[in-house]
Amino acid sequence: MTLDAMKDFDLLAEFDDEDREALAELLEERSLREGRRIFCEGNEAEGLVLVTSGSVKLEGRRSASAEIVEAPVTLGLLSLIAVGPRECTAFAAEPCELLVLPRTSFRRLMDDHPRTACRLVEGIVDEASGLIRAALDQLAEA
Repeated sequence: MTLDAMKDFDLLAEFDDEDREALAELLEERSLREGRRIFCEGNEAEGLVLVTSGSVKLEGRRSASAEIVEAPVTLGLLSLIAVGPRECTAFAAEPCELLVLPRTSFRRLMDDHPRTACRLVEGIVDEASGLIRAALDQLAEA
């Protein structure tokens, strides 16, 4: 993945080239065939997933129907800073390219590049806040 491709993710929008380089060193690239599971509801969330190409099907007990999300999309935002189980199961709806940042690598980022880690946490909080606001708006409409 090129450093410019990281700019496609809102989560990384505030990163400069130095931040992107520090993060890129820790990202694990994965390619998945259609139908392959990315993670499973109830399993321990072990890291952040950046879907760089393809689409992902999300389904879980809390949702009446499955949702399809397309790249570029970020999954598991809070899994780097909050320990707990995955809230849904994610499958590759078509062939996908992923970048995974395991929690252990994020801890290394905090030690080696604290500014970059701080920017990542700020991005996570910003995106999570947006998701919470959207959910509250839906509740208010219901």
